[in-house]
Amino acid sequence: MTNYKIFLAIIFLSFFGQSQSRDLPNFANLAEDASPGVVNITSTKTVKNRNSYGRGLGDPRYDEFLERFFGQQPRPSTPREDTRPVVSTGSGFFISADGFLLTNNHVVEDADEITVSLGDRREFKAEVIGADERSDVALLKIDADDLPFLKIGNSKQLKVGEWVVAIGSPFQLRFSVTSGIVSAKGRSIPNGSDSTYVPFIQTDVAINPGNSGGPLFNLAGEVVGINSQIYTRSGGYMGVSFAIPIDYAIDVADQLKEKGYVARGWLGVSIQEINSELAEALEMDVPKGALISQIINDSPAEKSGLKEEDVILFFDGEEIFYSSDLPLTVGSIKPGSEVNAMVLRDGKKKTLKVTVGELPKDPSLAFNDTQQNTLGITVEDQTDEGQRSFVAGVKVTSVDPEGIAYASGIRRGDIIYALARSRISNVSEFRDVLSNLDMERSTTIGVSRNGNKRILSLNLSK
Repeated sequence: MTNYKIFLAIIFLSFFGQSQSRDLPNFANLAEDASPGVVNITSTKTVKNRNSYGRGLGDPRYDEFLERFFGQQPRPSTPREDTRPVVSTGSGFFISADGFLLTNNHVVEDADEITVSLGDRREFKAEVIGADERSDVALLKIDADDLPFLKIGNSKQLKVGEWVVAIGSPFQLRFSVTSGIVSAKGRSIPNGSDSTYVPFIQTDVAINPGNSGGPLFNLAGEVVGINSQIYTRSGGYMGVSFAIPIDYAIDVADQLKEKGYVARGWLGVSIQEINSELAEALEMDVPKGALISQIINDSPAEKSGLKEEDVILFFDGEEIFYSSDLPLTVGSIKPGSEVNAMVLRDGKKKTLKVTVGELPKDPSLAFNDTQQNTLGITVEDQTDEGQRSFVAGVKVTSVDPEGIAYASGIRRGDIIYALARSRISNVSEFRDVLSNLDMERSTTIGVSRNGNKRILSLNLSK
């Protein structure tokens, strides 16, 4: 009887294993066909050494030794201007036979020299045709013909749960293949940049440093995205990756090629998420939409008749469920287009004609105070007269626990009254100072908490 049970178990496991293997896709043909169109990118740029006073002076490894045995050592009045090359690697892929290829902007940003390595071990110097920081897309060109370019798919047809494949060079392990599924679409991931204008594809494909700029494929072997970012606490892959939809990236590339920059739609509003309490106050059954908290003077929003405390429910036919949906939708609209906006005003729905403007090239002019800035915080003008008279500044409304500000000790409810030794009295002044900060250096920030003022250090290069 025991032998009979064992026999049945073996039969079941054999059948189950075969069934599972039939259900799982085979990526071998895809990897073989697509790999020639994928490249490794090496970029080199020259940077200045910070506090470079020479060996043993200004170098903490030697300063500690010298001070311990010989006392405090004098430093030269002026540092030596040393420079050093910084090499970074990433991935990319050809979109045409005549040498045009796509990658991430952060892979080639400020590069003095860019080298593209093909799978057949040929190497070429690349020229940056155009780069867009807001989308993190860069268009490159090498001087070669008859190159193996990849088929471009339709990222709008992707479905959550669908299999996808990445090819790239993580940790310089060239032409590595990883797979996973689409976890979500249209993700907005505010992270201190303007990436809120990109409707990211979220996947669980293993992506690591060096994969940036490489292609994301569907099972038909078509490119559906550019692998761009990961969510991580460790610096490595943690199961959450983001890709730029290829439809979006191709549009960016076409604009870069045609006019050298990317034009995006713009309203000129500050928005915030609606919680249950706000929904009740606004006479809403469900907390959804984008609540307008501020309108920039002479902006498209003001000209179209939008008002503060309006809740945008639909824009150009697209439902705005989360506040983060609005920048994605508006940014994708061609400037100058007239669209319908359905808003909730005084408990009643109202449809307005809105002429979409063009997003200013200067980020400070389009600053959305409800989106996290480079410090990882959101701020607002103080509305309490008593508080304003006690200490002038801007109020911190949210803090990213992974951001620069949090690491420096800034918390929600703090009043920022100074930044980089400049006094701050309102959001406009905060924007101006923030936009001119040197992100390679540390600076100071003045914070008032419960009436007590403190000066904190901001490590901007974190």
